[in-house]
Amino acid sequence: MIDTTFKLQDQLDKLAEWASVWQLPISYSKCCAITVGRGIRHFQQQSYAIDEHVIQSVSSVVDLGVTVNNNLKFALHINNVCCKAHRRANLLLRCFQSKNVESLVSAFKVYVRPIIEYCSVVWNPCLLKDIKTIETVQRKFTKRLPGMKTLSYHQRLVKLGLESLELRRLRADLLFTYKLVFGITDLKLSDFFTPNFHRTSRRHRYQLYLPTCKNSIRSNSYPYRVLSIWNELSPHETNFNSIATFKSSLTSEQLLRHCKVNFI
Repeated sequence: MIDTTFKLQDQLDKLAEWASVWQLPISYSKCCAITVGRGIRHFQQQSYAIDEHVIQSVSSVVDLGVTVNNNLKFALHINNVCCKAHRRANLLLRCFQSKNVESLVSAFKVYVRPIIEYCSVVWNPCLLKDIKTIETVQRKFTKRLPGMKTLSYHQRLVKLGLESLELRRLRADLLFTYKLVFGITDLKLSDFFTPNFHRTSRRHRYQLYLPTCKNSIRSNSYPYRVLSIWNELSPHETNFNSIATFKSSLTSEQLLRHCKVNFI
């Protein structure tokens, strides 16, 4: 571990030297150090510096809009985005002079839903409490719409033509997997899965494989989370010809059985 610490500091020294040569100032106040995984206590005791500026050690950090802590758990991120989404939803209901339900739902889709769906492939939760916390944003908003107060959440979704947020995240996982399998993204499929493409009478030909994982954090990560769902897609119901046809073939009925929370 000590050797790793020295190597990291050496790379930071080279970074500072490179920035000085190219006259690119580093914003030291925006730099921080976070230790992830085993040996957290040891590495947290180490101090790192860039050009003699000591880097602050933190337990969580926002990286490209996603809050990550040193245990690779996203409860803090979920709480943050849900609070922001609730505020935005309340603002829509207060500021819109028109109480037309269709207009309010459209505004929710544009201004609120992206907040709680951004990068969901990275942080899609497995715990029921987190799933329900996210769903509360849409649940509360739809209940405050004119004529919806007495209806159940499921009835509101059907009447408004909406899906549960958990189901939408599941579809996003599958769409990202499709992009990996068919090379639509710059990321490599081999960095996530081992291709096991073959034809069978019961399953589709784009089967994927991962070794068994007993680590609870890793087993709930994107690859392990989506693996069985992807492999179990019906070859008769799922159209792999294009991403558009694939998306349209992922019906709610087909995906609902994989959702952990039944909102019916």
